[in-house]
Parts: sequence; structure tokens; C-alpha cells
Amino acid sequence: MMNYTVGPGAEHRVRNMRRKTDMKAALVIMAAGLGSRYGGNKQVDGVGPGGEILMEYSIHDAIRAGFTKIVFIIKNDMQDLMRSLCGDRIAGLTARDGEPVEVCYAVQDYSSLPAFYTVPAGRSKPFGTTHAVLCARPYVQEPFCVINADDYYGVDAFKTIYAELSKLAESGEGTMVGYDLCNTVSEHGTVTRGVCHVNEQGMLDRVVETFHLKPCDDGKIRDIQENGDGPVYAPETPVSMNFWGLTPRILEEIWDKFPGFLEENLKTNPEKCEFYLPTVVNNQLLDHRADVRVLPCMESWYGVTYKEDLPNVKAAIGRLKQEGKYPERLWD
Repeated sequence: MMNYTVGPGAEHRVRNMRRKTDMKAALVIMAAGLGSRYGGNKQVDGVGPGGEILMEYSIHDAIRAGFTKIVFIIKNDMQDLMRSLCGDRIAGLTARDGEPVEVCYAVQDYSSLPAFYTVPAGRSKPFGTTHAVLCARPYVQEPFCVINADDYYGVDAFKTIYAELSKLAESGEGTMVGYDLCNTVSEHGTVTRGVCHVNEQGMLDRVVETFHLKPCDDGKIRDIQENGDGPVYAPETPVSMNFWGLTPRILEEIWDKFPGFLEENLKTNPEKCEFYLPTVVNNQLLDHRADVRVLPCMESWYGVTYKEDLPNVKAAIGRLKQEGKYPERLWD
């Protein structure tokens, strides 16, 4: 039997070999939403037994999957709060590649707008999910995943999208995790979802932002119109929950397209217009400049759209802990 001695520098070489197998990837968390229907900052309510907020479970799952950077997109007055809630604690963690987890804070405000644009006097909110991602542009140089702060996506979903990110070409490719519509609606009111049209090869043809989806007494899910009726959707209809896997190239596309959006919408809806990330993806698909693979997810999605949703989310997290998916206290 031959004996092998680990000489000087060997441990360093082993660490480097391990790091090369792990891709650098960023998790971009959209946490600047005002939560107008909820009645407060829904992203910062505790749902775990140790007071953990919902996005901490996504961060925990992402770091376990291999993500190495966390970018919080927040309002300016939330930075100290976010640091105290979870940011400073996460900055002390180690990623799977052995390096410290990098934590960044991107403020979603009007400073990221083109110089020609003057904010209307009556405008108080940012310009939607595309604007949010644009604000992360200075901090993202690697493949990245975008999520909502107030959604729970599931352990395996992060493993799946991390693996898919490593396959994306630098130009023209993306991916997303799709959830069954029936698992994403609320019994407490209507929700907005990106209804996905997926071809037989599992590629996204288009995504349609649908604004008034609600489960009805007859067991069907409808896009409720003013007359109380509307299109019916099958329970298993795939929808986007803003769980996108992208490359930095799309940030340049957003930067190029954003001025045109502002110029057009200044004329029609200056105080409330929003630029949605699915719109950017749709435009790329229509112009045949991108291919987006839809990754089906069998896990349950949980989210807080209304205050009344919070007890159900807390109960779901409790069940996941009992099943052994999470420790009693998340960061112990």
C-alpha cells in the first residue's frame, strides 16, 4: 500500500480545486416594494421560530445551493434595518466555495434614472421590477438569480436554478422556475402573476402579466374583471414568481431600453407606470434574441401578499422545520 503525505501548499491546492468546481453566482433580492396592499413592510415580518424573516430562508437555501453573493435591493431608509435583521449576520457566513459570502445593498431610487428624466411631482414609488434589477447593475458581474423578498421558493428550486445557471451562454440565454398557478393564489384577494406559455421543448414562448387572479367558489381560478367574471385558468398553469436566472448581459439591455420606456410613459401614466421584468424577457423572445428554459418546480410556493396570509406562511415554515429541511434556528 502506498502512503501519501500532504506536503506544504497541498491544502491550498485542494481548496483551489474545490473552488473551481463552484460557479460564482449572485442572488438578487427585490425588497424595495412598498407592500401597499399588505399595509406595511411585509418583507420584514418574522415567520420563523427564531424571528427569521421569509427572505432569510431563500438566502439559506441559495447559499447551500452554491450562490456566493447576496444583493439586497431596498429603499434608502431600509438599509440600517436590513443590516440589523439579516445582512450583517449573512456577511459573516462562508459560501460553498470556501470564500466569505459577499453582501451588497442596492438602493432603488431615482438616482438610477437617465439624466433627461424629471420625476413627476406626484410620483412616490419606483418603476417596477425592471427598475429594481437595473439598480443592482453596479454589483453584478456574474450569472445571477432574481427573486422576490416576500416569497418562499423551496430548497430544491435553488439547487435546480443554480445548476442551470452554470449552463447559460453569456449572450441570449436565461432560465426561470415555474410554479403551478393553484399553488400561488391567495384566498384573501386577487394576485398578479406572470402566466407562462411554454412549448413542448420546455422553452418559454411568452409570459403575460395577469393582474386580478383569484380562486373562486366554483373551484376555478379566474382573472377577475370589473363585472366579476373573466378568463379561466387551469390549476396547473405555469406562472412566473419572478424567479429568474440571467446573465449580466440583460442588465445592459435594460439600461438601453429604460429611456424608451420612460419617454413613452411620461405621456400617458407619469405617476404610476411600471416597467416589469417579464416585459424585457418577452421583448427578447419576440425578437429571437433569447432562449429561456422553464424549470418546473414540484415544491410548494408560499408568499405574503396580504396580512392574512402570514399565519399560513408561518405554519408552512413550521412544517418544513419538522420535516428536517431547516434547523430549529436557521443560522445556528
